[in-house]
Amino acid sequence: MGSDVELRQLRYFVTVAEELHFGRAAERLHIVQPAVSQQVRRLERSLGVTLFARSTRSVVLTEAGQRFLPHARAVLAAADRASDAVSEFRASRTLLRLGTSEGLGDRLDVLLGAFARLAPSASLELVHAPTAERLQRVRDGSLDATIVRGSWPSSGLDFTPLWMDEVMVALPASHPLASVSEVSFASLASLPVRLSSRARNQPLYDLVVSCCRAAGFEPVLGTEFTTAQDTLGTLGFGRPHWTVFYRAHANLLPIPGVVFRPLVEPTPRMQTYLATPSDRRLTPELVALIEAARKIEAGVAKNSGD
Repeated sequence: MGSDVELRQLRYFVTVAEELHFGRAAERLHIVQPAVSQQVRRLERSLGVTLFARSTRSVVLTEAGQRFLPHARAVLAAADRASDAVSEFRASRTLLRLGTSEGLGDRLDVLLGAFARLAPSASLELVHAPTAERLQRVRDGSLDATIVRGSWPSSGLDFTPLWMDEVMVALPASHPLASVSEVSFASLASLPVRLSSRARNQPLYDLVVSCCRAAGFEPVLGTEFTTAQDTLGTLGFGRPHWTVFYRAHANLLPIPGVVFRPLVEPTPRMQTYLATPSDRRLTPELVALIEAARKIEAGVAKNSGD
């Protein structure tokens, strides 16, 4: 069979062979008659034979058409079986629609790998959006769950703790503080800080400001944090300032001119949660996702000596 033969041409041919009438075949296929005639002629050209003997009164299969018919039916049956097999496979896989964010960094990669091992029959659809939007989509049912950091309005939602995230400082590589292994908050007092606005990311904003105050100073707020790429680009080559990133995100950001260092005195950490609808029980897939996250956290704690 020629490589340019299409399945629809085979379907049209088989239907005409069964009806022996192009008009009735077109009605059965729910298309116009000229389309049927055109595709059958293309099939004949591809095969290099005439499949039907046509006259104004009748349509009959030629000898080539009679020989070709059982093979065309076999190909169509095989295509249908293949389609059914894929449909059964898709039906057997439970789709989990999970909200995520760029800031999850390499934590997300590890989590998805662990989840795949615990729930091999599940498939994941990852949805990136601002936190407030993801939380609303969990409430309205267009997401099954979302991963969020920190405390957010909880109306209609349950928050299950997953892990603690370390917050690191990002500094110009040329700044004297870049040479130390840990950076105390007090040493940042004279530098402006770029943060997302409180309206956009209240948990992280409040955490950083509270740590600055605990270290004895009020932070000097610089230009608002926009995107990671733009903010780090400015940080590396602009006037000296600082910002913060979660360690998991920083691990994926080797940026020229920028260094990441742990923060101490105090040491900022942020709780990460899985937000789910409060009016629905956790599905087995969500239970597996939570278990995967906790196993990873337990392994991180063990390796760090916590």
